[in-house]
Amino acid sequence: MAEIKAFKGMRYSENAGNIKELCCPPYDIISDSQREEYLKQNQYNIIRLELPKGEEPYKNASEILKMWQEKGVLVKEDKPAIYIYEEEFTAYGQRKSIKGIIARVKLEEFSKGIILPHEFTLSKAKEDRFNLMKATNCNFSQIYALYMDESHTTLNTIDEKSQDKAKLEFTDDDGVTHRLWIVTDEDVIAKLIDDFKDRKLYIADGHHRYETALNYRNYCREKGISKAGDAQDYQMIYLVDMEHPGLVVFPTHRLVRDLKNFDKNKIISQCKEYFYTEEKTDVKNMEKDLELLYSQGKKAFGFYCGGNSWVQLTLKSFEPLNELIPNVSKVSRELDVTVLHTLILEKIFGIDKENMANQINLTYTKYFDEAIDGVNNGDFQCAFILNPTRVSEIRDVALEGEKMPQKSTYFYPKMITGMVMNELCD
Repeated sequence: MAEIKAFKGMRYSENAGNIKELCCPPYDIISDSQREEYLKQNQYNIIRLELPKGEEPYKNASEILKMWQEKGVLVKEDKPAIYIYEEEFTAYGQRKSIKGIIARVKLEEFSKGIILPHEFTLSKAKEDRFNLMKATNCNFSQIYALYMDESHTTLNTIDEKSQDKAKLEFTDDDGVTHRLWIVTDEDVIAKLIDDFKDRKLYIADGHHRYETALNYRNYCREKGISKAGDAQDYQMIYLVDMEHPGLVVFPTHRLVRDLKNFDKNKIISQCKEYFYTEEKTDVKNMEKDLELLYSQGKKAFGFYCGGNSWVQLTLKSFEPLNELIPNVSKVSRELDVTVLHTLILEKIFGIDKENMANQINLTYTKYFDEAIDGVNNGDFQCAFILNPTRVSEIRDVALEGEKMPQKSTYFYPKMITGMVMNELCD
Protein backbone atom coordinates (compact mmCIF):
# COMPACT_ATOMS: atom_id res chain seq x y z
CA MET A 1 0.00 0.00 0.00
CA ALA A 2 1.13 3.62 0.53
CA GLU A 3 4.88 4.03 0.98
CA ILE A 4 6.05 7.15 2.77
CA LYS A 5 9.54 8.25 3.81
CA ALA A 6 11.38 11.09 5.49
CA PHE A 7 13.38 13.57 3.42
CA LYS A 8 15.85 16.39 3.84
CA GLY A 9 13.49 19.25 3.27
CA MET A 10 14.72 22.52 1.83
CA ARG A 11 13.77 25.56 3.91
CA TYR A 12 14.51 29.25 4.15
CA SER A 13 17.48 30.17 6.32
CA GLU A 14 17.07 32.83 9.01
CA ASN A 15 18.89 35.44 6.93
CA ALA A 16 16.17 35.25 4.24
CA GLY A 17 13.82 37.27 6.45
CA ASN A 18 10.47 36.85 8.20
CA ILE A 19 8.83 33.55 7.21
CA LYS A 20 5.47 35.31 6.80
CA GLU A 21 6.99 37.48 4.05
CA LEU A 22 8.54 34.45 2.33
CA CYS A 23 5.42 32.29 1.93
CA CYS A 24 2.42 32.66 -0.36
CA PRO A 25 -0.95 30.99 -1.07
CA PRO A 26 -1.31 28.40 -3.87
CA TYR A 27 -0.05 29.79 -7.19
CA ASP A 28 -3.36 29.32 -9.00
CA ILE A 29 -5.30 31.77 -6.83
CA ILE A 30 -2.76 34.63 -6.99
CA SER A 31 -3.31 37.60 -9.33
CA ASP A 32 -0.47 39.53 -10.97
CA SER A 33 -1.02 42.47 -8.62
CA GLN A 34 -0.92 40.18 -5.57
CA ARG A 35 2.29 38.64 -6.88
CA GLU A 36 3.90 42.06 -7.04
CA GLU A 37 2.82 42.81 -3.47
CA TYR A 38 4.49 39.63 -2.20
CA LEU A 39 7.72 40.59 -3.94
CA LYS A 40 7.61 44.10 -2.48
CA GLN A 41 7.50 42.57 1.00
CA ASN A 42 10.50 40.32 0.37
CA GLN A 43 12.54 39.69 -2.78
CA TYR A 44 13.00 36.07 -1.70
CA ASN A 45 9.28 35.24 -1.60
CA ILE A 46 8.61 31.71 -2.86
CA ILE A 47 6.31 33.14 -5.53
CA ARG A 48 9.41 33.73 -7.70
CA LEU A 49 9.90 29.96 -7.85
CA GLU A 50 6.33 28.71 -7.69
CA LEU A 51 4.91 31.25 -10.18
CA PRO A 52 7.82 32.47 -12.30
CA LYS A 53 7.34 35.23 -14.87
CA GLY A 54 9.22 36.67 -17.84
CA GLU A 55 9.91 35.57 -21.41
CA GLU A 56 11.49 32.35 -20.12
CA PRO A 57 9.73 31.80 -16.78
CA TYR A 58 10.89 28.25 -16.13
CA LYS A 59 14.51 29.05 -16.92
CA ASN A 60 14.21 32.05 -14.59
CA ALA A 61 12.94 29.80 -11.80
CA SER A 62 15.85 27.40 -12.30
CA GLU A 63 18.41 30.22 -12.15
CA ILE A 64 16.82 31.85 -9.10
CA LEU A 65 16.71 28.53 -7.25
CA LYS A 66 20.39 27.91 -7.91
CA MET A 67 21.30 31.46 -6.88
CA TRP A 68 19.34 31.25 -3.62
CA GLN A 69 20.99 27.94 -2.77
CA GLU A 70 24.46 29.35 -3.44
CA LYS A 71 23.71 32.43 -1.28
CA GLY A 72 22.40 30.29 1.56
CA VAL A 73 18.88 31.68 1.28
CA LEU A 74 17.59 28.12 0.91
CA VAL A 75 19.25 25.31 2.86
CA LYS A 76 18.71 21.57 3.24
CA GLU A 77 17.90 19.81 6.52
CA ASP A 78 20.87 18.04 8.11
CA LYS A 79 18.83 14.88 8.70
CA PRO A 80 15.86 13.28 6.95
CA ALA A 81 12.66 14.51 8.55
CA ILE A 82 8.90 14.20 8.51
CA TYR A 83 7.17 17.53 9.08
CA ILE A 84 4.09 18.12 11.22
CA TYR A 85 2.00 20.93 9.74
CA GLU A 86 -0.95 22.61 11.45
CA GLU A 87 -3.39 25.25 10.25
CA GLU A 88 -5.58 27.10 12.74
CA PHE A 89 -8.45 28.98 11.13
CA THR A 90 -12.04 30.21 11.34
CA ALA A 91 -14.82 28.49 9.39
CA TYR A 92 -18.59 28.73 9.82
CA GLY A 93 -18.02 31.10 12.73
CA GLN A 94 -15.88 28.63 14.69
CA ARG A 95 -12.16 28.51 15.38
CA LYS A 96 -10.77 25.18 14.17
CA SER A 97 -7.41 23.56 13.49
CA ILE A 98 -6.21 20.72 11.30
CA LYS A 99 -2.93 18.90 11.69
CA GLY A 100 -1.15 16.29 9.57
CA ILE A 101 2.30 15.29 8.32
CA ILE A 102 4.31 16.26 5.26
CA ALA A 103 6.36 13.38 3.87
CA ARG A 104 7.63 11.99 0.62
CA VAL A 105 5.14 9.50 -0.81
CA LYS A 106 5.97 6.96 -3.49
CA LEU A 107 4.12 7.72 -6.71
CA GLU A 108 1.69 5.04 -7.86
CA GLU A 109 -0.49 4.89 -10.95
CA PHE A 110 -4.15 5.36 -10.13
CA SER A 111 -4.87 1.93 -11.64
CA LYS A 112 -3.09 0.27 -8.71
CA GLY A 113 -5.75 1.51 -6.31
CA ILE A 114 -3.22 2.74 -3.73
CA ILE A 115 -3.48 6.48 -4.37
CA LEU A 116 -6.89 7.52 -5.62
CA PRO A 117 -8.16 10.69 -7.33
CA HIS A 118 -11.67 12.10 -7.03
CA GLU A 119 -11.85 14.93 -9.61
CA PHE A 120 -11.13 15.48 -13.30
CA THR A 121 -8.26 17.78 -14.25
CA LEU A 122 -7.36 20.28 -16.99
CA SER A 123 -4.34 19.76 -19.28
CA LYS A 124 -3.15 23.39 -19.31
CA ALA A 125 -2.34 23.40 -15.59
CA LYS A 126 -0.50 20.08 -15.89
CA GLU A 127 1.68 21.39 -18.72
CA ASP A 128 2.71 24.42 -16.67
CA ARG A 129 3.63 22.37 -13.59
CA PHE A 130 5.51 19.83 -15.73
CA ASN A 131 7.67 22.55 -17.29
CA LEU A 132 8.43 23.95 -13.84
CA MET A 133 9.46 20.53 -12.51
CA LYS A 134 11.70 19.92 -15.54
CA ALA A 135 13.45 23.23 -14.94
CA THR A 136 13.86 22.99 -11.17
CA ASN A 137 13.65 19.27 -10.24
CA CYS A 138 11.75 20.40 -7.18
CA ASN A 139 8.35 20.46 -5.43
CA PHE A 140 7.68 23.89 -3.96
CA SER A 141 4.18 23.02 -2.71
CA GLN A 142 2.45 19.95 -1.34
CA ILE A 143 -0.34 17.77 -2.61
CA TYR A 144 -3.08 17.26 -0.01
CA ALA A 145 -4.25 13.68 0.65
CA LEU A 146 -6.47 11.92 3.16
CA TYR A 147 -6.10 8.51 4.79
CA MET A 148 -8.35 6.29 6.89
CA ASP A 149 -7.29 5.46 10.44
CA GLU A 150 -10.23 4.44 12.64
CA SER A 151 -8.09 4.25 15.79
CA HIS A 152 -6.37 7.58 14.96
CA THR A 153 -2.99 6.01 15.72
CA THR A 154 -1.07 8.41 13.51
CA LEU A 155 -2.93 11.47 14.74
CA ASN A 156 -2.11 10.51 18.33
CA THR A 157 1.58 10.37 17.42
CA ILE A 158 1.33 13.69 15.62
CA ASP A 159 -0.32 15.37 18.60
CA GLU A 160 2.26 13.91 20.98
CA LYS A 161 5.19 15.13 18.89
CA SER A 162 3.85 18.65 18.45
CA GLN A 163 3.49 19.66 22.08
CA ASP A 164 6.61 21.80 22.02
CA LYS A 165 6.84 25.24 20.42
CA ALA A 166 6.68 25.02 16.62
CA LYS A 167 9.87 25.57 14.63
CA LEU A 168 7.98 27.98 12.36
CA GLU A 169 4.78 29.88 13.09
CA PHE A 170 2.99 32.86 11.59
CA THR A 171 -0.51 34.14 10.87
CA ASP A 172 -1.28 35.13 7.29
CA ASP A 173 -3.45 38.00 6.05
CA ASP A 174 -6.53 35.75 6.00
CA GLY A 175 -6.20 35.00 9.71
CA VAL A 176 -4.90 31.45 9.21
CA THR A 177 -2.09 30.50 11.60
CA HIS A 178 0.49 28.10 10.14
CA ARG A 179 2.80 26.00 12.31
CA LEU A 180 5.57 23.56 11.38
CA TRP A 181 7.40 21.03 13.56
CA ILE A 182 10.39 19.03 12.33
CA VAL A 183 10.56 15.36 13.38
CA THR A 184 13.98 13.73 12.94
CA ASP A 185 13.71 11.01 15.62
CA GLU A 186 14.33 7.79 13.69
CA ASP A 187 12.02 5.70 15.91
CA VAL A 188 9.11 8.10 15.43
CA ILE A 189 9.75 8.24 11.69
CA ALA A 190 9.85 4.42 11.52
CA LYS A 191 6.52 4.22 13.35
CA LEU A 192 4.87 6.73 11.00
CA ILE A 193 6.20 4.87 7.96
CA ASP A 194 4.83 1.60 9.33
CA ASP A 195 1.42 3.20 9.97
CA PHE A 196 0.87 3.72 6.24
CA LYS A 197 1.83 0.25 4.97
CA ASP A 198 -1.80 -0.93 4.80
CA ARG A 199 -3.42 2.36 3.80
CA LYS A 200 -4.80 3.88 0.66
CA LEU A 201 -4.49 7.63 0.06
CA TYR A 202 -7.26 9.82 -1.31
CA ILE A 203 -6.18 12.99 -3.09
CA ALA A 204 -8.09 15.94 -1.63
CA ASP A 205 -6.33 18.77 -3.46
CA GLY A 206 -3.55 18.77 -6.04
CA HIS A 207 -4.71 16.34 -8.73
CA HIS A 208 -2.83 18.35 -11.38
CA ARG A 209 0.40 18.20 -9.42
CA TYR A 210 0.08 14.47 -8.77
CA GLU A 211 -0.50 13.62 -12.42
CA THR A 212 2.36 15.96 -13.31
CA ALA A 213 4.65 14.17 -10.83
CA LEU A 214 3.85 10.84 -12.49
CA ASN A 215 4.64 12.31 -15.92
CA TYR A 216 7.86 13.83 -14.61
CA ARG A 217 8.97 10.53 -13.05
CA ASN A 218 8.39 8.77 -16.38
CA TYR A 219 10.18 11.55 -18.28
CA CYS A 220 13.23 11.29 -15.99
CA ARG A 221 13.43 7.54 -16.45
CA GLU A 222 13.11 7.81 -20.24
CA LYS A 223 15.87 10.44 -20.38
CA GLY A 224 18.16 8.50 -18.04
CA ILE A 225 17.97 11.26 -15.42
CA SER A 226 16.72 8.86 -12.76
CA LYS A 227 16.07 5.18 -12.14
CA ALA A 228 13.50 3.29 -10.08
CA GLY A 229 13.81 4.17 -6.41
CA ASP A 230 15.35 7.61 -6.96
CA ALA A 231 13.88 10.79 -5.51
CA GLN A 232 11.83 11.42 -8.67
CA ASP A 233 9.72 8.41 -7.69
CA TYR A 234 8.37 10.38 -4.73
CA GLN A 235 6.21 13.45 -4.23
CA MET A 236 5.85 15.75 -1.23
CA ILE A 237 2.35 15.18 0.17
CA TYR A 238 0.45 16.51 3.17
CA LEU A 239 -1.33 13.58 4.85
CA VAL A 240 -4.41 14.14 7.00
CA ASP A 241 -6.72 11.78 8.92
CA MET A 242 -10.01 11.59 7.01
CA GLU A 243 -11.94 11.88 10.30
CA HIS A 244 -9.95 14.82 11.64
CA PRO A 245 -12.38 17.12 13.47
CA GLY A 246 -10.85 20.16 11.77
CA LEU A 247 -11.45 18.95 8.23
CA VAL A 248 -13.58 21.48 6.34
CA VAL A 249 -14.94 21.20 2.80
CA PHE A 250 -16.64 24.24 1.27
CA PRO A 251 -19.10 23.98 -1.61
CA THR A 252 -18.27 25.44 -5.00
CA HIS A 253 -21.21 27.37 -6.42
CA ARG A 254 -22.10 27.54 -10.12
CA LEU A 255 -22.63 30.79 -12.03
CA VAL A 256 -24.27 30.73 -15.49
CA ARG A 257 -23.70 33.35 -18.20
CA ASP A 258 -24.39 34.11 -21.88
CA LEU A 259 -27.22 31.63 -22.44
CA LYS A 260 -29.55 32.52 -25.30
CA ASN A 261 -33.25 32.90 -24.52
CA PHE A 262 -32.71 32.64 -20.77
CA ASP A 263 -36.13 32.56 -19.09
CA LYS A 264 -36.27 32.22 -15.31
CA ASN A 265 -39.93 31.19 -15.15
CA LYS A 266 -39.55 28.61 -17.90
CA ILE A 267 -36.56 27.11 -16.06
CA ILE A 268 -38.49 26.88 -12.79
CA SER A 269 -41.37 25.21 -14.62
CA GLN A 270 -39.01 22.63 -16.15
CA CYS A 271 -37.34 22.01 -12.79
CA LYS A 272 -40.71 20.99 -11.30
CA GLU A 273 -40.45 17.64 -13.13
CA TYR A 274 -37.53 16.68 -10.89
CA PHE A 275 -37.64 19.03 -7.91
CA TYR A 276 -39.99 20.40 -5.33
CA THR A 277 -39.81 24.17 -5.82
CA GLU A 278 -40.38 26.72 -3.09
CA GLU A 279 -40.21 30.49 -3.52
CA LYS A 280 -38.13 32.16 -0.81
CA THR A 281 -37.95 35.85 0.01
CA ASP A 282 -34.74 36.38 2.03
CA VAL A 283 -31.43 35.69 0.28
CA LYS A 284 -29.53 36.04 3.58
CA ASN A 285 -31.18 32.85 4.83
CA MET A 286 -30.35 30.79 1.76
CA GLU A 287 -27.26 29.02 3.12
CA LYS A 288 -28.99 28.31 6.43
CA ASP A 289 -32.08 26.88 4.70
CA LEU A 290 -29.96 24.67 2.46
CA GLU A 291 -27.86 23.51 5.41
CA LEU A 292 -31.04 22.28 7.17
CA LEU A 293 -31.92 20.12 4.17
CA TYR A 294 -28.28 18.94 3.98
CA SER A 295 -28.51 17.75 7.60
CA GLN A 296 -31.61 15.75 6.62
CA GLY A 297 -29.72 14.04 3.79
CA LYS A 298 -31.70 15.78 1.05
CA LYS A 299 -30.36 17.09 -2.25
CA ALA A 300 -31.19 20.78 -2.54
CA PHE A 301 -29.99 23.90 -4.34
CA GLY A 302 -30.65 27.60 -4.25
CA PHE A 303 -31.58 29.01 -7.68
CA TYR A 304 -30.91 32.74 -7.72
CA CYS A 305 -31.65 35.27 -10.49
CA GLY A 306 -31.32 38.56 -8.62
CA GLY A 307 -33.02 40.72 -6.01
CA ASN A 308 -34.02 39.40 -2.61
CA SER A 309 -35.92 36.32 -3.74
CA TRP A 310 -34.71 32.84 -4.69
CA VAL A 311 -36.10 29.39 -5.38
CA GLN A 312 -35.30 26.36 -3.26
CA LEU A 313 -35.00 23.22 -5.39
CA THR A 314 -35.28 19.90 -3.52
CA LEU A 315 -34.86 16.64 -5.44
CA LYS A 316 -37.97 14.46 -5.54
CA SER A 317 -36.37 11.17 -6.50
CA PHE A 318 -33.12 9.65 -7.78
CA GLU A 319 -35.07 7.62 -10.37
CA PRO A 320 -34.44 10.03 -13.29
CA LEU A 321 -30.70 9.87 -12.57
CA ASN A 322 -30.80 6.06 -12.55
CA GLU A 323 -32.28 6.24 -16.05
CA LEU A 324 -30.06 9.01 -17.44
CA ILE A 325 -26.70 7.76 -16.12
CA PRO A 326 -27.17 4.03 -15.38
CA ASN A 327 -23.51 3.15 -15.87
CA VAL A 328 -22.36 5.40 -13.02
CA SER A 329 -22.15 4.07 -9.46
CA LYS A 330 -24.86 4.90 -6.94
CA VAL A 331 -22.55 7.12 -4.89
CA SER A 332 -21.56 9.16 -7.96
CA ARG A 333 -25.17 9.43 -9.18
CA GLU A 334 -26.28 10.80 -5.83
CA LEU A 335 -23.68 13.55 -5.47
CA ASP A 336 -25.13 17.05 -5.28
CA VAL A 337 -22.97 18.17 -8.20
CA THR A 338 -24.07 15.18 -10.29
CA VAL A 339 -27.73 15.93 -9.61
CA LEU A 340 -27.28 19.60 -10.57
CA HIS A 341 -25.15 18.93 -13.64
CA THR A 342 -27.27 16.08 -15.02
CA LEU A 343 -30.82 17.28 -14.40
CA ILE A 344 -30.42 21.05 -14.71
CA LEU A 345 -27.21 22.20 -16.39
CA GLU A 346 -27.18 19.45 -19.05
CA LYS A 347 -30.84 18.48 -19.50
CA ILE A 348 -32.57 21.85 -18.99
CA PHE A 349 -29.86 24.40 -19.85
CA GLY A 350 -28.15 22.34 -22.57
CA ILE A 351 -24.66 22.92 -21.14
CA ASP A 352 -22.72 19.74 -21.96
CA LYS A 353 -19.63 18.37 -20.21
CA GLU A 354 -17.20 19.88 -22.73
CA ASN A 355 -18.80 23.28 -22.26
CA MET A 356 -18.45 22.91 -18.48
CA ALA A 357 -14.82 21.84 -18.73
CA ASN A 358 -14.00 24.86 -20.90
CA GLN A 359 -16.15 27.15 -18.74
CA ILE A 360 -17.92 28.62 -21.77
CA ASN A 361 -21.21 29.29 -19.98
CA LEU A 362 -20.16 28.31 -16.47
CA THR A 363 -18.02 29.91 -13.78
CA TYR A 364 -17.26 28.66 -10.27
CA THR A 365 -16.85 30.36 -6.91
CA LYS A 366 -16.59 29.16 -3.32
CA TYR A 367 -17.90 32.50 -2.04
CA PHE A 368 -21.65 32.87 -1.53
CA ASP A 369 -21.51 36.68 -1.63
CA GLU A 370 -19.50 36.59 -4.85
CA ALA A 371 -22.16 34.42 -6.48
CA ILE A 372 -24.98 36.73 -5.38
CA ASP A 373 -23.12 39.90 -6.38
CA GLY A 374 -22.16 38.38 -9.73
CA VAL A 375 -25.82 37.98 -10.64
CA ASN A 376 -26.90 41.35 -9.23
CA ASN A 377 -24.26 43.30 -11.13
CA GLY A 378 -25.25 41.64 -14.40
CA ASP A 379 -22.17 39.50 -15.02
CA PHE A 380 -24.22 36.32 -14.73
CA GLN A 381 -27.80 35.32 -15.51
CA CYS A 382 -28.22 33.09 -12.50
CA ALA A 383 -26.40 31.22 -9.76
CA PHE A 384 -26.85 27.81 -8.19
CA ILE A 385 -25.88 27.69 -4.52
CA LEU A 386 -24.79 24.24 -3.34
CA ASN A 387 -24.15 22.39 -0.12
CA PRO A 388 -20.65 20.93 0.38
CA THR A 389 -19.63 17.46 -0.75
CA ARG A 390 -19.22 15.12 2.22
CA VAL A 391 -15.75 13.66 2.88
CA SER A 392 -17.28 10.17 2.95
CA GLU A 393 -18.60 10.77 -0.58
CA ILE A 394 -15.12 11.74 -1.77
CA ARG A 395 -13.75 8.48 -0.36
CA ASP A 396 -16.54 6.33 -1.80
CA VAL A 397 -16.32 7.82 -5.30
CA ALA A 398 -12.56 7.26 -5.31
CA LEU A 399 -13.01 3.66 -4.18
CA GLU A 400 -15.40 3.10 -7.10
CA GLY A 401 -12.60 4.17 -9.43
CA GLU A 402 -14.66 7.15 -10.58
CA LYS A 403 -14.14 10.91 -10.59
CA MET A 404 -16.38 13.80 -9.66
CA PRO A 405 -16.96 16.76 -11.96
CA GLN A 406 -14.36 19.51 -11.72
CA LYS A 407 -14.77 21.90 -8.80
CA SER A 408 -16.78 19.45 -6.71
CA THR A 409 -14.80 20.16 -3.55
CA TYR A 410 -12.91 23.00 -1.92
CA PHE A 411 -10.86 21.95 1.07
CA TYR A 412 -10.30 24.87 3.40
CA PRO A 413 -7.89 26.32 4.22
CA LYS A 414 -5.40 25.88 1.42
CA MET A 415 -1.88 24.92 2.41
CA ILE A 416 0.67 27.70 2.44
CA THR A 417 3.59 27.45 0.02
CA GLY A 418 7.15 28.03 1.22
CA MET A 419 7.53 26.49 4.69
CA VAL A 420 9.28 23.41 3.34
CA MET A 421 10.26 22.31 -0.17
CA ASN A 422 11.27 18.99 -1.71
CA GLU A 423 14.33 19.00 -3.98
CA LEU A 424 14.40 15.71 -5.88
CA CYS A 425 18.09 14.94 -5.70
CA ASP A 426 18.67 12.58 -2.75
